Amino acid sequence: MCWDGDAAASRLRTPEYGSSITGCVEVVNESNWDGKSICKTDKKQIEEVMLHGMFTQHQCNINAGCALPAGDTIGRKEGDFMVIALLTDFGLQDSYVGVMKAVMRGICTTEDFIDITHAIQPQSVREGALILMGAYTYFPRGTVFLVVVDPGVGSARRPIAVEAAGYYFVAPDNGVLSYALSGIEVNRIVELANPAYRLPVVSQTFHGRDIFAPAAAHLASGVNIEQLGPALDKLNTLPTPDLSIRENQIGGEVIHIDRFGNVITSIGAWTWLDEQTLRLEPRFGETNNAREISANGVEIVINHAHVRGIARTYSQVGQGELLALIGSSGFLELAVNQGNGALELGAKIGDPVEMRW
Repeated sequence: MCWDGDAAASRLRTPEYGSSITGCVEVVNESNWDGKSICKTDKKQIEEVMLHGMFTQHQCNINAGCALPAGDTIGRKEGDFMVIALLTDFGLQDSYVGVMKAVMRGICTTEDFIDITHAIQPQSVREGALILMGAYTYFPRGTVFLVVVDPGVGSARRPIAVEAAGYYFVAPDNGVLSYALSGIEVNRIVELANPAYRLPVVSQTFHGRDIFAPAAAHLASGVNIEQLGPALDKLNTLPTPDLSIRENQIGGEVIHIDRFGNVITSIGAWTWLDEQTLRLEPRFGETNNAREISANGVEIVINHAHVRGIARTYSQVGQGELLALIGSSGFLELAVNQGNGALELGAKIGDPVEMRW
């Protein structure tokens, strides 16, 4: 715990009951601290409370008070909302990602930043939506996802925050959350309209810094999502990737090509039941139309290529050979062992793919 002069100190809150952060931090309903107040200038007392593990450290100027507007309360349990996961199309050549993190660090000092990726193709909202869908369930509940793929920045599109399945999502309302939120219960949606949770000056071209990053940091600090702005009843969504299931055929499309050239399709999600049997529980389209197939009894057709059978690993074929397999996210992929499947197949996003048996 750092106490450097009058620099950043701590915002405190009780793990069970929350605390007022106006001026001093009042501690209530704690057997050891009933009715006491811990003033922001009382370094010794604050350190003692932190030592007993009763509060979570957040940013607060030791003289100026905490960064939240007066009257707000924090009622999250210790450990909640500490991870902020970033997904953008900003790349790493410019300062955009670093500046967003600096803004968030200026609001909340205890978050753990995890970069999902900043290599989404510029303005590719659909790619961002697909990558988020495949990633978010691996994060602990309470994670705040900061998703900025925003070709409509500065336009009438709304900045939003969503609470769903124990997670928080901060993003433009352009469909980038569509696939992650499909099939799960959405609890609350708000528009990020409260100026108290933005930077004082909002540009027309960098809402990631001025609107989305502050909102994510405040959520990570324990601010109630309803404080960020008015409630909304629905989100904008993207068209669903193609996935059609017939008696002896499944049709889909190429939805992603990774940096290894693996061609990822919309045909999934698959699980191996045994060495030969696969079960499909569709992620798109007719999601209740499950199927079981024999991995050796299928043929996959894409462009000019016909691939027989579905392998379990890349090494089941020789180096440079084409194969089909189920990727780590459960979707059918076409690949070349230690090569580039997309180049071999001439594949691109949106190409049709068929599985026949």
